[in-house]
Amino acid sequence: LFAASTESSRVHQHNSFPCIHIPHTSRHPPSLRWPPFRPPRPAAWSSAAAASWAPAPAYFLSTHAAAPTVPTLIEKCAPACAASGKAGGFLALDWCDSTPALSALARASFALHHRLAASLDGAEAYGFRPVHTLSICVPTVSTPSTSPTHPLLPAWVNPSASAAPPRELGTPETTAQVHPGLFTKAVLAASGAEVVIGEVERVVVRDGRVAGVAVKGRDGVVDADAVVLALGPWTGRLEMVREVFDVSGLKAHSIVLRPREPEKITPHRRRCSTLRWEVYICGMSKDEDAPDDPATITGEPDSIAMLHKIAGKVSSHLKTEEGAEVVAEQACYLPCSTDGLPIIGEMPGVKGCYVATGHSCWGILNGPATGAALAELILDGKAKTVDLAPFSPARFLERRSRR
Repeated sequence: LFAASTESSRVHQHNSFPCIHIPHTSRHPPSLRWPPFRPPRPAAWSSAAAASWAPAPAYFLSTHAAAPTVPTLIEKCAPACAASGKAGGFLALDWCDSTPALSALARASFALHHRLAASLDGAEAYGFRPVHTLSICVPTVSTPSTSPTHPLLPAWVNPSASAAPPRELGTPETTAQVHPGLFTKAVLAASGAEVVIGEVERVVVRDGRVAGVAVKGRDGVVDADAVVLALGPWTGRLEMVREVFDVSGLKAHSIVLRPREPEKITPHRRRCSTLRWEVYICGMSKDEDAPDDPATITGEPDSIAMLHKIAGKVSSHLKTEEGAEVVAEQACYLPCSTDGLPIIGEMPGVKGCYVATGHSCWGILNGPATGAALAELILDGKAKTVDLAPFSPARFLERRSRR
């Protein structure tokens, strides 16, 4: 797994799915009241693009020890068709430690990723593996290197790829990676949730409580005792959400390459057949509103070209003129909150309506803890996996009242 940029970058090296991440310069680094006298109706999820934390609460609801509940996922496009299928899938134990609340979420989620991998055969199902993570600084102007290859750099990386000695940012104990799309689909399949393709127009509320959701082109209401809104950057399109907080989109680009001689990419590690020796390169971001339909998202030609340029500087194996196959050139939108923290919890004034968004670039990492905590909040009335108070959507109303 690898990261590189013309300034600084993180390189994550693992068995068969190297990832090159170019940092960006953006401003952003169903109603489950369970009455005791009747069984609950299934929960309903609304997801614009099946964010990784949309299947996650579904999984933890369905595996809840005391009240297992199989929900319905209402998906506009297809599971993992946006950021959850186009991200790098990088996981880090301690990279969020500078923010205590986020650190607790990340550490809990990192541990849950290991538990899920053990339960769902993550190594084979979605390429879970611990990784070494390095940082290299790609020179602006390439010059032949006369120095021996640094011992931290694997053989497939050009000796001149780093203008400074590489630094180790993580070890297999503190960093890992999954294939995001396969991970999202594996968790969704394990939840047993029913997937309905459709667009949620509004949340139906009666007497201050959720009653279900109205789906575009569908008669009636999808009844539910709880509704979880996990729409990523599209969350703010719903009026009831927009009245409380804003979620903006950060457009991030990526390419996926398959080298002509894939066996030369970290050949000392076991190959994961589901990932087919692909190399993932991401970066070149900008603030931009997401289009209505995730299926219409395309990358900016200049950004895609820059990713190819940097990839070629990192390794000649990643040059298309050297035979590297272009598997994907793509973009997705990361959901960003105004204060940089995720938004997780029950919507103010609407019992049984929950939200999970604003995870920015850490959606794949923090998906499991977000899902587990939401399932506990819905079924038990209180989250135990992690304290959700710092992430409550009500914090935005409290700030407005103090102005």
